[in-house]
Amino acid sequence: MSGEGAAPVRVQPAAPGAKVTRLELFFDLVFVFAFIHLNTLTVERLDVGGLLSIFFLLAVLWLVWSRFAVLGNNLRADQGIMPLLGFAIMTAIFVSVAILPDSSDDTSAPPQTVAWSVPGELVFPACYCLIWVLEILTLRYAARSLPSLRSIWWRTTPALLVSTALLVLAALLPPRLGGDAELAAFICLWVAAIAIAYLAVLPTKVLAVVSAGHWAERHALIVLIALGESVISLGIGADLLGNAPLTVPLIGAAVLGIALICALWWTYFDARSIAAEQVLHRTHGVARIRLARDAYTLLHFPMVFGIILLSLGIKQVLAHLASLANDAEPAALEPIHLRVLYGGVLLYLLALLAFQARTIRTVHAVTVAPVVVLGVLLPFAERMPPLLALALLSFVVVTATIIENHRNSGQRRELRNSRLAEQQALEGEETSWRSRHQ
Repeated sequence: MSGEGAAPVRVQPAAPGAKVTRLELFFDLVFVFAFIHLNTLTVERLDVGGLLSIFFLLAVLWLVWSRFAVLGNNLRADQGIMPLLGFAIMTAIFVSVAILPDSSDDTSAPPQTVAWSVPGELVFPACYCLIWVLEILTLRYAARSLPSLRSIWWRTTPALLVSTALLVLAALLPPRLGGDAELAAFICLWVAAIAIAYLAVLPTKVLAVVSAGHWAERHALIVLIALGESVISLGIGADLLGNAPLTVPLIGAAVLGIALICALWWTYFDARSIAAEQVLHRTHGVARIRLARDAYTLLHFPMVFGIILLSLGIKQVLAHLASLANDAEPAALEPIHLRVLYGGVLLYLLALLAFQARTIRTVHAVTVAPVVVLGVLLPFAERMPPLLALALLSFVVVTATIIENHRNSGQRRELRNSRLAEQQALEGEETSWRSRHQ
């Protein structure tokens, strides 16, 4: 503890052994809302345009999340001004996502008689700009005592301002063009804004990974949050707490959905995440930064996006089956719903294989098999009955997971024993420290 006359601590550098803080877990809760809200909005208009919109929005949100993960890896997120920064960014993310209109909203301008009305199309870019300004100011302040952070803030500022300007232009210009030109201008401006932002924050000179354990755990938790959102979508679609009768097909579909999500959890968390983290611990210097960028910042985004697509598809499949059980007018189940369901799982598994190849550098045929099978089944998914399509998807993923674990049982056991030994050693050190300071 500092003395009574010591200056208040504004920022604290993170240590190589740092772990994810409770503040960062609290910060991630706003992404639970974001995933659910984007799911709800898109499910009403699940077409190519809707999928493109959710991809753009998630790409921007992922960049914001990744940037805060870098901050939390370099500065203790629960010390000094960092909690205030986290709260402010959470507020900006919540507002930016909450104001997104659904497909049934009237997009016309608000009546002029409404007091204090705000042009909704400018809220998202304004929140986006606010987030970057807050992070840039925090980095600039922290760089006074931590010179290693100086390159992070000044190299990215101009590009992020250009990215914000393009989003403002995307909100104002396309509606003035009309027709196909409106859509083309909107897509081009968003693609340019996202590309410039990613090119600004992904070079090795503006990334710094102090704690490999924190970095791996941080990304594992956001995958866990996305999987949790898919469980929520499964429950909402099944309407088990509503008026839907508990029929065998509906309960069977819910069980199949849970089995699928559990298998996807297993493919990441049981062994791959442990092995990848160990590789990251053993890697140092620029090589660690590149590995952290490629395997985590870049490859975890398609994992999360794939899970969101899974959530969209499984919600509609369960809603359709629930409406059939209720003898009501069946909920619409378009061919794209089953394609999105299969495509989401396929995208997740492809990103997972790339993650394994980039970290562990070994990919066996047994891990590629489910990707090949789902790739073959994808064009035919829309022709199957919904329950059969879900059952087949769950069977392929669960069976592949069981076979892979059986084949790699020795390596898996060694990895998990190593992780257990590490945890027990850390727990022993903590117990010893507490016994000396009680």
